[in-house]
Amino acid sequence: MTNAQATDKLPGELADVPGWFPPLDQMLFTWFLEQQKKQGMTGDLLELGVYMGKSAILLGHHLQDGETFTVCDLFEGEAPDGANKAESQKSYASLTRQAFERNYLSFHDALPTVIAGPSSLVSAKVAPNTCRFIHIDASHLYEHVHGDIGAAHDILLPDGIVVLDDFRSEHTPGVSVAAWEAVLNRGLRPICLSTQKLYGTWGDPEPLQEELLAMLRQRSDCGLSVQQAAGHTLVRARSRGMKPPSFPPSRHYVEPAPAPAPAPVPAESRAARPARPAPSRARRLAKDLLPPVVTRAVRRARAKRA
Repeated sequence: MTNAQATDKLPGELADVPGWFPPLDQMLFTWFLEQQKKQGMTGDLLELGVYMGKSAILLGHHLQDGETFTVCDLFEGEAPDGANKAESQKSYASLTRQAFERNYLSFHDALPTVIAGPSSLVSAKVAPNTCRFIHIDASHLYEHVHGDIGAAHDILLPDGIVVLDDFRSEHTPGVSVAAWEAVLNRGLRPICLSTQKLYGTWGDPEPLQEELLAMLRQRSDCGLSVQQAAGHTLVRARSRGMKPPSFPPSRHYVEPAPAPAPAPVPAESRAARPARPAPSRARRLAKDLLPPVVTRAVRRARAKRA
């Protein structure tokens, strides 16, 4: 994430909510959450770093009965250190808790559990082994991301999924170091990589990878490759003009007015055309009596005189 995006408009659709949530990741979030539901998997949802609520709104749509959705963000609060404060002021100056809640409640009847503060608070407020899906998109500083990944390991269910945002963006090297360190040294196993996010688990990724590959191979709007690295299978997906999956509109949605039909072009009436003068009696007689060769000769002579 780079530049802050501000809005005071009530969103009618998910696309109206500011944020960095590409169609490819919207599709992958939706697919993973629906697969968990099909498998009968239950557990809570957690997001660290919400910005204006775009991904949180999608996550909340997949909350099942008896589950809890928790979000954590600094909002207007004080950052835990100078580097985090500078990061927040540069990229998230427009973020307020009021803006997040306004956007979220445009699509849902109730707010998630909100932790206003640094992500280091999450471990004390969310019980271990309770979550099936965690999205980490908070600070991009290595020390913070390292801690967030450690918290996710403890909070996730054995086969739960963690998603690390900005794991290979040019401006977030701290996330890259923490993400691949977790893969190489902390037992995290990648399921797939999008252009922006790493999807992983501390469980067995192979069953999900096989189903994911089968789904992606049927899509013409998604580029796909599979590589091996350090003993891990890396499924790489990239968008080819992908459109976001359908999502219910908000309570503020207004149906666009139909485009006006083009005005019909009036047909030119015969009466509007200038009347052609009737030929004289002499010309009619000449046309009837003279052979065609003579008629053409007369026309040529008239043309020369003119």
